[in-house]
Amino acid sequence: MTQFLIIPQRHNLEESLALAKDYHLGFEFNDFYLPDVLDDASLCEDIIATYRSAPLPSLLTSHGDFFDVLIFSDDKEIRKISARRIRESLDIARKVGAGSVIFHTNHNPSLKADIYVQNWLRRNADFWNEILTEYTDLNIYMENMFDDSPKMLEMLSLELCKHANYGVCFDYAHAALSNVPCRDWAKTLAPFIKHVHINDNDLITDLHLAVGDGKIDWEEFISLQKEYFSDATVLIETATIENQRRSVEFLKKHHLL
Repeated sequence: MTQFLIIPQRHNLEESLALAKDYHLGFEFNDFYLPDVLDDASLCEDIIATYRSAPLPSLLTSHGDFFDVLIFSDDKEIRKISARRIRESLDIARKVGAGSVIFHTNHNPSLKADIYVQNWLRRNADFWNEILTEYTDLNIYMENMFDDSPKMLEMLSLELCKHANYGVCFDYAHAALSNVPCRDWAKTLAPFIKHVHINDNDLITDLHLAVGDGKIDWEEFISLQKEYFSDATVLIETATIENQRRSVEFLKKHHLL
């Protein structure tokens, strides 16, 4: 059976813990990708302590920093800051007990020149090969974000899949916003998918609605999940507990959870 996760609300942690217990859900921390949190060591340690003092689920993941994180930038200073943010995210994951950390590809799909694509691929491959070797105790998952097709992530994954701790975080809602059919995304990335993000939208904007509240074809998702990524963990990536609960009930109704 697929393992599902929710985003815990640290200011309402008891209710998040109760929901997780009721439905055997894991947690994906979303507190530590915010630059203001990363810049405040005391706040960061307080958040970690809050979680570590609670009876957390056994399955824990964390979302790494992604705001303006461009380790493929032509500007070496931007690359340096981006690398620092990524290492900070990974070090925090160790402290809070998360076993996997998600990062974004962050490439600009409007830039299609060969030199941009090749620089993006070379610099990403060099950097993540180093990180994956350095942090062998953590799974590192790359997520499609602005990507308008699975091509770039497939190319990077072919460079990195030699590492047992590498995988793709397939954001199904992001894929649904592209002009490439979700089946093509799933089929292309299937060899690398270890984690999945789901929420709903209007097929125009990334709204992070409760699953079932938008226009995504969930019958197709069920079919693709069974065919291509049945072993992957799945985050219900919607923030409020009300939306999480509605999503859980929708997934139960469709025999996914």
